[in-house]
Amino acid sequence: MNLNIKKHAYTIKDFSLAFLKWIFVAALCGAIGGLIGAAFDKSVGYVTNLFNTYSWLIFLLPLGGIVIVFLYRICKMDESVGTNNIINSVRTGNGVPIILAPLIFVSTVITHLFGGSAGREGAALQLGGTLGAKIGTQLRMKQKDENIAIMCGMSAVFSALFGTPVTASIMAMEVTSVGVMYYAGFLPCVFSSIIAVSVSRLFGVEPFALRIMSVPDFNIIPALQVVAVAAVCAGVSIVFCFVMKTAHRYAVIYLKNQYVRAIVGGCAIIILTLVLNTRDYNGIGVNVIENAVNLGQVRPEAFALKLIFTVISIGSGYKGGEIVPTFFIGATLGGLVGSLTGMDVSFAAAIGLISLFCGVTNCPIASLVLSVEIFGSQGILYFVIACAVSYMLSGYYGLYSSQKIMYSKLRAELININTK
Repeated sequence: MNLNIKKHAYTIKDFSLAFLKWIFVAALCGAIGGLIGAAFDKSVGYVTNLFNTYSWLIFLLPLGGIVIVFLYRICKMDESVGTNNIINSVRTGNGVPIILAPLIFVSTVITHLFGGSAGREGAALQLGGTLGAKIGTQLRMKQKDENIAIMCGMSAVFSALFGTPVTASIMAMEVTSVGVMYYAGFLPCVFSSIIAVSVSRLFGVEPFALRIMSVPDFNIIPALQVVAVAAVCAGVSIVFCFVMKTAHRYAVIYLKNQYVRAIVGGCAIIILTLVLNTRDYNGIGVNVIENAVNLGQVRPEAFALKLIFTVISIGSGYKGGEIVPTFFIGATLGGLVGSLTGMDVSFAAAIGLISLFCGVTNCPIASLVLSVEIFGSQGILYFVIACAVSYMLSGYYGLYSSQKIMYSKLRAELININTK
């Protein structure tokens, strides 16, 4: 009896100490991550305004690419080091170089200043992962604990930038190994995300939120329309992931010099921008996403053009991320498909945004939570259908090659393969 009491007492003690430890780590990651996220958001917002104000900045994009390549070279960092390394570090314990944080910060700002097509989440995950790794190292954590600290940092900066703390928490646990959730990181990721978003809002960072014009009552016809939109988006998610990886591979083969690659990619973006006579496809493109969802306004060619702009920008060495471009492509594609099937364009755009995000990340739970944080809970049954369909039909493709598919999407079977 006394032995049992002692055993229970030690268990309570261990969990209590672990709880206090992770609250402390979460507070550190959340506070610092919130400051970094706010600084990054303000920096990207500032240079985006400059780009929109001074039309001649687009002609300096190749020069910006040269600077990015130079920065990575003087820091002795391979250009391919990025989000994949952060994801891989959680699973394998490989270290995260601290220099990656300032590099991705500056490089992403340069990309947006001169009109490269990229997002922010790649930088967010890399900044956050580097932050978590540094905190883990400074606190002399064991490797497995440091991995959780990395997840904690990832969720903090992602939350600070997008204002979606629950999505950030879930995605940090879900994105590394599809089919396996790292629940040990649940408490620290949740607390760091909440603290980070609270800090970023103190500095005026607005959450990413959209308003659907009309959500239909649940019925069989709109449900089938949602299935159609999600299926098409799943197919395009495969195309997007395949083209992103193939384009970079061929760019490395045929344009071996990194400086030449950046110049060629930058010139291609300049030419496309001049030919199309619009800047909708440069930078993040939030205005197009807002027009699609908030107003139901979609141009039929928009999704394909954004895909091309993003593939060229990221493939030739410019930095940022692919998730916000995914929002753009998904919203405009969803609106297009929805208009062809008789759906409300605004609602279809929202379904498309979530479906494509789910398809490229292989994170169905994070995608469903994202739909609630961005659009509200109305229509959640439609969004869960969209996530389910997109997750299944997107196959074993994904944006992050270091992401592991641990369990088959077709049967209850362990497979353990990298995304294609």
